Formats: sequence, structure tokens, C-alpha cells
Amino acid sequence: MDLGIAGKRAAVAAASKGLGFAAAQALAAEGVRVAICGRDADTVEAAAARIGGDAVGLVADVGTVAGATGFVEAARSALGGVDILVPNAGGPPAGDFAAFDDVEEYTRAFALNALSTIAMCKAAVPAMQTQGWGRVVAITSISVRQPIPTLILSNTARAGVTGFLKTLAGEVAPDGVTVNSLQPGLHATERLGALHGDGADLGAMIPVRHIGRPEDFGACVAFLCSEAANYVTGAAIPVDGGTYGGLQ
Repeated sequence: MDLGIAGKRAAVAAASKGLGFAAAQALAAEGVRVAICGRDADTVEAAAARIGGDAVGLVADVGTVAGATGFVEAARSALGGVDILVPNAGGPPAGDFAAFDDVEEYTRAFALNALSTIAMCKAAVPAMQTQGWGRVVAITSISVRQPIPTLILSNTARAGVTGFLKTLAGEVAPDGVTVNSLQPGLHATERLGALHGDGADLGAMIPVRHIGRPEDFGACVAFLCSEAANYVTGAAIPVDGGTYGGLQ
């Protein structure tokens, strides 16, 4: 299936590994020119080489507003514009309510997983509106729908940014810009390893009976960026193998 996005330009944040890398790789396979970022120059350069084509690796820390804004600006300079934005960032520390006595931990988590996305949208979306075409596909978490007890910081911040994205979607839809988010469950990434070790027993808990493959998640990102998905906006879609059990 031709997604109709060959030649478009994408800024994919925190994409030197994990689901961000999978998203960038899937977009590049569709002929999209991709700029990725990470905090370590060697890791970013290696990831860009793996993606291939003319992928651009940029050093940026999107965990701050300045870093997030700077990444979009650098991507625009490198690519000549940004048609597709994939906001993404690593997760804050694990822990429950009792684990964090300092409220500033929540401030830092909100900066990492909410303000960074807001800043990237502020930097990229107005130009999309002007040109009459754009795609924003944010990577959040299934914890937005079903909070994870040991991830209270992530639960809080990602739920907040989901409200922002839903509101933004309604505002920019008349300008040809769609705004959606994908809510990953358990996928075979470095983050999963840090939280759960090898995750050998986790697959049995998922209705499809296996941990998600990053490349399948990347394909979902690419589809939401496609011409065929032009009527999908304001959606927050679980990609979790059926783990979430609610009706909404």
C-alpha cells in the first residue's frame, strides 16, 4: 500500500532507539526524509546510519522546552521544513506515590513527557497550518487509559499531554493538520528491559500472547501519517496487543 507520503519531511524525537527509532525507520521506508535526535552523538549517528537513506542525526535533549524547540528548529533547517512531527521522550523514574516526597519530581516528569511535546508542537504546527498539510503523531503510553501503579509520574504527565493533543486536534483540523497519539503497551525495547528485565513471563499476560515488536508499532505511526488516514484526528489509540480491557 502506497501511503502517499514519499518526499515528506519528518522530525522524530528521541529516536536513536526504542519506539522512536522504529517510527523513524518505518517513515523512512515510505520515502519520508527523516531527522532524529538523541542525547548522545555516537548513538544518534549510528541510528541514522541504520535508518539509511538521507536520515539526519541531531543531538538534542527534548526533556527541556529549549531542547525540544531546538530539535524542531534544527530538523527544519536540515530538511527544509517539517511536515510530520513525532513527539516522543523517555520515561521518568518508576515509583508509586510514597516513593516521591519531592513534588518537583512531578514538575520534572511533566517537563519531560508533556511540556516537551507542547514545545515541539508550538515549533512545528504553525508552519503545517500555513502550508495546509501536516501530521502530528505523539508516542505516549497505555497508562493514559489504565494507570500503571509503579509509574505514577509517567501516568500523570502523559495523561496531561493527551488532553493537550486532543484540544489541539480540534483547532488545527480545518487547516489540513491531523493530531493523534499512540499508546504503546509492552514492546521489546530498552525501556522494557530496564523496568522488567527480559520480560519472559509478560507475554502470557497479553491477549495476543507476545510482547509487541517495535517495527509493528512503527508501521502504525507511518499509517497515521499517510494520506489514507486524513480523516483520523483527535484519536488516542492503544497499541498494546489487547491488554487494555475498557470499552473506551
